Amino acid sequence: MNSYIMYGIAVLLLIISYYKDKKKTKMALKKAYKSFSNILPQILGVMMFVGILLSIVNTEMISKIIGSESGWLGVLLSAIIGAITLIPGFVAFPTAAMLLEGGAGYMQIGAFISALMMVGVVTIPVETKYFGKKLTIIRNVICFLFSFIVAFIIGKVV
Repeated sequence: MNSYIMYGIAVLLLIISYYKDKKKTKMALKKAYKSFSNILPQILGVMMFVGILLSIVNTEMISKIIGSESGWLGVLLSAIIGAITLIPGFVAFPTAAMLLEGGAGYMQIGAFISALMMVGVVTIPVETKYFGKKLTIIRNVICFLFSFIVAFIIGKVV
């Protein structure tokens, strides 16, 4: 029900914007369409990969590797995978939801998402170029350690 309300508000604001300035609204819609069409292949690619992976790997295996029973070893594995992977946030959260439905644990997903959003192993060369090697390493190590703090807090709350 909430999504219908949000869509309704978005459509209403779009209509108001259109009547206020047709040219800017059309330009904004074109930019939004272009952004969406650039993002769509990434979303579909990752979701297809996760869907295929979930169909191949059964829920018992997911639970064994990154389920609640996997404990801190599963948290470590999830954090490492999150640190290495380069997935945008709008794809990462639906992926995390699919993994939770597949049997992953909350602590493990918390570590995965935290490391995914904060640690950038793949982007280290670019980051080093702008911030220097020392700052890049310090930032990534602190963020990696913070993903364990997030997992710990989630483990205590859930």
